[in-house]
Amino acid sequence: MKKPYLLILICLIFASATSAQEIYRWVDEKGTIHFADDMSLVPEKYRDKAQKKSVPKGVPSPPRETREDASDETPPQKTDRTGRGEEWWRARAKECHDQLLEAKKNHESAQAELRSKEKELEESTFKPKSLKRKLNAEIKGLEAKVKEWERKRAEAENVLEKVLPKEAEEYGADPDWIQIKESMQN
Repeated sequence: MKKPYLLILICLIFASATSAQEIYRWVDEKGTIHFADDMSLVPEKYRDKAQKKSVPKGVPSPPRETREDASDETPPQKTDRTGRGEEWWRARAKECHDQLLEAKKNHESAQAELRSKEKELEESTFKPKSLKRKLNAEIKGLEAKVKEWERKRAEAENVLEKVLPKEAEEYGADPDWIQIKESMQN
């Protein structure tokens, strides 16, 4: 009769020894501290630096990945209502700015090419009609290109000046996050 009690006692001792839960702690490049209860949730570039810690079973585990808010640590990054921070909004603004620059550049290029073809047509007074027809067709194609790049330019300007600021306001993002810095404008 003593053997079943002994077996139960051994099982209880073994269970209490393994009752600690493992969590992993790592710090990202911004100094933010993260926790995860599964090593696969730790980004690969931080796995070699992740510290394994044991937490007793009675202590509630943190969410699957969380940031430690300590006064001596880097303050938490500001985010909008969806959790997107300054970096995301600046990247979005830069993307829109780059689209505007591309549209302006292509618009100017198409206009220059159009002026060149119009000049070539003017100078082809004594050239064959087939050449004039070809130049007229090319001019029509270039006019369509110019209009398309004008449309894309206006669209990009609208996004930068109206749409993006409205989105930032709706999502509670800091308006400074979408301002194009001088270094980006050049």
